[in-house]
Amino acid sequence: MSQQQTKPEVKGQVSDAVRGNWVDNWAPALARPYLRLSRADRPIGTWLLLIPCWWGVLMGVLATDDASLNDLWIFVSCALGAFLMRGAGCTWNDITDRKFDGAVERTRSRPIPSGQVSVAQAVVWMVIQALCGALILFSYNWAAIQLGILSLGLVMIYPFAKRFTWWPQVFLGLAFNWGALLAYVAHTGALDAVALSLYAAGIAWTLFYDTIYAHQDKEDDAMIGVKSTARLFGNTTRYWLIGFGVMSVGLVTVALLGAVGNRSTLSQIIAFSALPAFGAHLVWQLRNLNINSPEVLLTLFRSNRDAGLIPVLFFAAAMLL
Repeated sequence: MSQQQTKPEVKGQVSDAVRGNWVDNWAPALARPYLRLSRADRPIGTWLLLIPCWWGVLMGVLATDDASLNDLWIFVSCALGAFLMRGAGCTWNDITDRKFDGAVERTRSRPIPSGQVSVAQAVVWMVIQALCGALILFSYNWAAIQLGILSLGLVMIYPFAKRFTWWPQVFLGLAFNWGALLAYVAHTGALDAVALSLYAAGIAWTLFYDTIYAHQDKEDDAMIGVKSTARLFGNTTRYWLIGFGVMSVGLVTVALLGAVGNRSTLSQIIAFSALPAFGAHLVWQLRNLNINSPEVLLTLFRSNRDAGLIPVLFFAAAMLL
């Protein structure tokens, strides 16, 4: 692990936080430990939770050819909800993983193992964030509200997955991409094959990027007995990632085939153009992959914000035609 990653430069800074982030530079000192607990200093997770939501609402509009101001609210509120629920989920994760985090070099600087926040304080902070997220959820239709409530089970289970399965990234994918279902249903009012295909595409994408991420901790994970796809795949990781990438692009293709059949030819062309563009970004990551370089792994993992936004741009453009 590099010195840049393991030695914080600001008092209380988490080792893998973005340097110069707004939490460490501008947030009030009293709030910093809680914002770090929510990963506000590491925004990539919020993006990766938000992007499937945007995929979902845009795919819903493409499928129904019926856009309204309510869709603008879904689009904006998903951003607020992703920030809050990612924060609540990360707080829960850090509560359950506090002993593991203290034993791993990259994570021992997190607020709970480093003593910045007590477990009791973390629980209160988690509840506050979840309640604020619930206010947003209850602005949607009843079907979306039900889906939002169901997602809590996945959020609660995920931190424990690495204790009993080599595939904890599957549980992360199930939880992180639930927003694709929720936002689609918030627009359409019902689940269908289009939404389920998009959800599955997101899960495959999560397996792709979180396997890359997990390689950062494989040595520490092996010592403390934590399981991951990175440890499971080892030197065959590249081949598994190729498979996950193909699955993700293929499943988005299936979703589009079900969604855009009644749209104009130009709209269809633009929507399907998302596929090679998204796939090209995944190929770029594979070409630059080095499973033994923490710096490269973190860079590639963070680049998935841009990978996920590529379909957002194409779907939004197709929606307008």
